[in-house]
Amino acid sequence: MEGWPEAFDGLAERAILAALAGAKPRIKGAAEISVLLTDDAEQRTLNAQWRGKDASTNVLSFPQIEPFAPLIGLLGDISLARETLEREAADLGKSLEDHFTHLMVHGFLHILGYDHLEEAEALHMEGLETQILAGLGIGDPYAED
Repeated sequence: MEGWPEAFDGLAERAILAALAGAKPRIKGAAEISVLLTDDAEQRTLNAQWRGKDASTNVLSFPQIEPFAPLIGLLGDISLARETLEREAADLGKSLEDHFTHLMVHGFLHILGYDHLEEAEALHMEGLETQILAGLGIGDPYAED
């Protein structure tokens, strides 16, 4: 977690719990999620290895469950790249905390099975993200300025 503010552990937990409450998945038993707070270099390696894209990216999700399956056991992994998040937050005029929270929610919804490859899926996922973030006092990340 080098280079990441210590408070981001708590922000990650808060975001995931909010996403759980907002998405309302079926919970079958104890579950865990792994969160890797890393840098652009490691994120680029992960993105190349698992997605065939030789570039860093803000968030990667690696589900270990079937889409929309009841939650139990290891759900998957979420990885976030600090430099990319810092750059995006600055470009968007948002706080790093709010952008981080958004991407944690986004990444966790991917773990649950949500996606945005098709327009209808994207609209549904973005709407759910916006609703979850509003509950945390964070504005619509997809709103046009």
